[in-house]
Amino acid sequence: MSRWTILAVLFTARLTMAFQFQSVGAVSPLIAETYGVSLADMGWLIGLYLAPGIVVAIPGGAIAARFGDKRIVMLSMVLMLIGVVMIALAPTWGWLMAGRVIGGVGGVIINVIMTKMLVDWFAGREISTAMGIFINSWPVGIALALLVLPSVATTGGLTGVWAFVMGIIGIALVAFALLYQTPPTTSQPAAVMGGAGFPIVTLTLASTIWALYNVGLAMVFAFGPSVLSERGWSLTAASSTTSIFVIGTAIALPLGGIIADRTGRRDTVILISLIGYSALLPVALYAPAWGITIALSVAGFFFGLGAGPIMTLPAAILRPDSRALGMGVFFSIYYALMMAGPAIAGALADRAGEAGVTFLFGSALLIACIPALGIFRLKTRIKGATVSP
Repeated sequence: MSRWTILAVLFTARLTMAFQFQSVGAVSPLIAETYGVSLADMGWLIGLYLAPGIVVAIPGGAIAARFGDKRIVMLSMVLMLIGVVMIALAPTWGWLMAGRVIGGVGGVIINVIMTKMLVDWFAGREISTAMGIFINSWPVGIALALLVLPSVATTGGLTGVWAFVMGIIGIALVAFALLYQTPPTTSQPAAVMGGAGFPIVTLTLASTIWALYNVGLAMVFAFGPSVLSERGWSLTAASSTTSIFVIGTAIALPLGGIIADRTGRRDTVILISLIGYSALLPVALYAPAWGITIALSVAGFFFGLGAGPIMTLPAAILRPDSRALGMGVFFSIYYALMMAGPAIAGALADRAGEAGVTFLFGSALLIACIPALGIFRLKTRIKGATVSP
């Protein structure tokens, strides 16, 4: 089977993770009203989906190396289904949080393992392009949730929303089970649990950059509907407009990877992405109603350019025999920061009395990525850490 066909299979399966993650943010005003909670509470609920990654990312990669990537991905998608069933039946806020965590366990494991699967198929061959397309499943899934779920909520309430999420995950699980194949020329390496050559410092820097970058994105799709609702927009209009940002990101993601592969100037693409986004996102707070759509779409486009090149950072420093463990470590750090980010932003918004603070917070996080990238490159040059993937 063609590696590009495999990429399509992985893209579709990972899209369901993004869709499930965004299912809360897309209808957050309705959830907050139903359960009587604050923006800070909603921030914690959003972040809880990724919280299990702090604990399960490392063992998840090792278990997949032992029992097989495909088998563990399928089991993880079953956990995603169980999580959304728990949410649908949740009588209290506590049950809602528990279902979010269970679904998140499955979601974070497939994210770790599928990223490793992609590297196995594309290592050394158009990796930035493939990674840019693969990562695009995240904004595409988020955009679909923002576009579809508010309308579903209008007609079917939260019950209809959760039923729709179940259906999406179930279809993707069947498709993955039938279509995915392991690389014909790549055996699954055993997870390496340590070693003097394991690049923990540079891996931590790469993960921190990826985490801050994604928390900056989360500020838009998690709090965008609330920001616009405060300006008097309806839930459907606010979610649809927020999705325009994600559409701009989705267009730029593969483009950034292609440019990076063809020019070899990955860091330049990353810097353009970081600076463009951090400069444009605050504009959406102060633009007139007609200008918000333009500001968000352009900011989203700049954001998306950097995703593929950023995700090549761990691939450049991890050898094949440490890839499973390395990606587990990478995502453990990433998930810790991703869990905390929305909660901190929600608390800042509650203290300031307006959701718009979250946009400023997201802009600042991408600025912080710039010195982190400089230190990463300095460390890799000093230690000669970059390896051929």
